Amino acid sequence: MARKFYNAAQKSANPAKGILLYGKHPVFQAIANPNRIFHQVFATADVAPEVKSLLGKAGRDASLLKIVERKEFDKLFPKEAVHQGVAASVEPLEAVALEDVIAQTEQTDNARILILDQVTDPQNVGAIIRSCAAFSVSALVVQDKNSPQESGTMAKASAGTIEFLPICRVTNLSRAIDALKKAGFWCLGLDGYAEVTLDKANKSGKIALIMGSEGKGMRRLVEENCDQTVKLVMNPKVESLNVSTAAAIALYEFSKF
Repeated sequence: MARKFYNAAQKSANPAKGILLYGKHPVFQAIANPNRIFHQVFATADVAPEVKSLLGKAGRDASLLKIVERKEFDKLFPKEAVHQGVAASVEPLEAVALEDVIAQTEQTDNARILILDQVTDPQNVGAIIRSCAAFSVSALVVQDKNSPQESGTMAKASAGTIEFLPICRVTNLSRAIDALKKAGFWCLGLDGYAEVTLDKANKSGKIALIMGSEGKGMRRLVEENCDQTVKLVMNPKVESLNVSTAAAIALYEFSKF
């Protein structure tokens, strides 16, 4: 059975065949998500009873569960991967349409949406997803071709919050920003060279915050399409922050309004 797990899990790591989640938070949150399609759940004997109970509570078939030896987990994952004796072969979640996000926030006076422009590291995106969930962001918007696809690494970094944050993948970010403007969103770009600091910016009403990659920042056309650019209040000796850290600080500031 252990060898079957190893082969099946390797196959599941192929994006064409699904993805492999690992760790308790990502797998347990996925089990509880009715929109998540499962192929198989793998667990060591000590974790299996907890997994079986969660499958039952979620109305999922107990036959999804396969018990495997811990050494097989250790063979599949890098040493730094904290799998906690549980993994799952699943289908990626479906992206939501921007039109649906706009419709769902129509009656929310202080809706918050985060837009990422070419943030490509899956761990950073996962950490940003976790901050979005923590500070009640309505949706995350990314450009489909310049952002990582859903993966076990991303889900792990999000601590499973990827299961309940709407993620919208668009073809053109500038057009997406235009659509949000027409829907009443004030579009703010985070830029280290901006003249206005975030604490001085208007943070009431519907806000779409746009963030670029650490090295290049927002692309020119995306930045030009912002209503305003702002920067974090920082020690001038520090040039920049990790994008996920900057996102957490900015989203916390917006959550106060």
